[in-house]
Parts: sequence; structure tokens; C-alpha cells
Amino acid sequence: MKNFALIGAAGYIAVRHLKAIKETNHNLVAALDPFDSVGIIDSYFPEADFFTEFERFDRHIYKLKREGRAVDYVSICSPNYLHDSHIRFALRQGADAICEKPLVLNPWNVDALKEYEQETGKKVYNILQLRLHPAIIGLKKKIEEGDPNKIYDVDLTYITSRGKWYHFSWKGDATKSGGVATNIGIHFFDMLTWIFGEVQQNVVHERTDSRSGGFIQLKRARVRWFLSVNFEDLPQHIKDKGQRTYRSIEIENRELEFSEGFTDLHTLSYQGILNKQGFGLDDAATSIKIAHEIRNAQVKGLVGDYHPILKARN
Repeated sequence: MKNFALIGAAGYIAVRHLKAIKETNHNLVAALDPFDSVGIIDSYFPEADFFTEFERFDRHIYKLKREGRAVDYVSICSPNYLHDSHIRFALRQGADAICEKPLVLNPWNVDALKEYEQETGKKVYNILQLRLHPAIIGLKKKIEEGDPNKIYDVDLTYITSRGKWYHFSWKGDATKSGGVATNIGIHFFDMLTWIFGEVQQNVVHERTDSRSGGFIQLKRARVRWFLSVNFEDLPQHIKDKGQRTYRSIEIENRELEFSEGFTDLHTLSYQGILNKQGFGLDDAATSIKIAHEIRNAQVKGLVGDYHPILKARN
């Protein structure tokens, strides 16, 4: 049985990590969050020590090591801009790091963490759960077995509407979250490059604090993408159903159905990590670079080939 610590226990994604630790038959010994609304821990590890101050958490992890009960893994669910620091903390403690998306905000952070891995002998793992989704795995297999010269037309749309709170939180601050393309889009950029190959062109048509859209030319695909946290961008039929999220990937005008099958992907991710087969720094690097380029690129406006939603709005 391995010992886990969790940073960011009050975040909405933390419960998936708690569930994964439990379902892989391991133990959470300590958790940290500046907010104390963490009663969900009782459903999984009621005996875990909990801290609201990093300094006390740090001392506790060191104490466990001295007592021969060292933490083997640190699961990181903290705000995006803190990931790099918390990963380094984990490695310094002699633990492997398991980090939510985005692993880090900048490509050079990945390079620095590679050096840190070499210095400490520990590993950094990123949760890239879409690579484990059966429908995504099936699509990758279909593309690999198809015409190697075919270039596919892909439309990616992800709208997950957020209330006013979003823009007052760290998520609404691009210096902390990386902006919309990083905060809600990075898994999709990882998935698309995993299936269709490396980036050849990356164009941004629109970028605001609530939406972003552009075009990416991959080796095997032309991708028009649109991401938004704005309720007004939802298709009317989704609003009519009272839903606040819309996820769509069309390939050659055919919808890829992958709305189900997400509940166990974190557990599958943990199983791979525990078997030393998780996704590491090199796996995460491409999508981090794409999101960084989108965040810093000159916005071209509606020129060239752009997403249908942008066409409909203008």
C-alpha cells in the first residue's frame, strides 16, 4: 500500500483523485487546502491529516519521512499557476508527482522539471485522461489504420458556461489559469495531437477572457476550434434542455460520440501511474506549447478558415 498526499483538497476535481486512490487500494495520509470545505474526505479517508497552511503541511510530510512513513505520491489539484511549485515540492520530498491539467503554464517549465526529475530520481505524471477514453482510443486506431495520406477536417467545440464567480476567481485571471484555451482546452489539444500528429500551423482568430477560437494545422488534420465559458455561446437546443455544457468533435462532418465513459478515467490513470506507465513530461509538452502559443499569439481576426460558431456570430 502506497502513501499519498493531496494538495488542493477543496477543488472540484479533488474527489476524482480521492476516488482513484481509494479504488487502487492505497492510502491518503495528508491533505492541504487553504479552504476547509473538505468534508468529502470523510467519504474516502476520514483518518487523513488535514492542513490549511502549507508550512505545517510541509513539516508534517517531512516528519512522516523521518518516521519511516514517507509519502510515495503527491496528487496536485491546486490552481494552475501553483502546479510547478507543488510538483517541485513533491520531488524534493522524495515522492512522485501526479498533477492535474495543465501540468504547467509555460514550455520552459517543462524543461526545468526534466532537470529536477534527473536530480531527484523521481517522476512527474500528468492526468491526460482523454487518451484513456475508449472512443478516443478507437478513433486513434481508425486513423492509424486508414489512408496515411488523408488530411481530416475536424471541428472542436467545447462550451462549459460559468457564472459571474468565474471571472473573480483565479480561473478568470489569465496569468494564473492560462486563459480559456489553457484552462478548458488543453486536454483537447493533447488528444488531437496524439491522434493527428504534430502542429504545422497555429492561428488565433479570437481571444477574450471568456472565449477563444482558432485554427490548427496538424500533420493529419485541419482543426477549427472554439472554446467558451459564456452561456450565450451555447447552441439553442442545449439551452432549451436546461443544460450548461456542450461538447462536440466533428470529423469529416460526423460527430464523435464520447459523452459517456468519463467516470473511471482518473482511476485508470492512477493504475497506469502505479504500474510506471503513466503520462510524463514529454507527453504533456506538446499541448502546453500549443496553449502557450495561443495565449501569446497575435489575434488575426476572422480571416482564413475559422470555426462555424464564429461565422454565425459575425
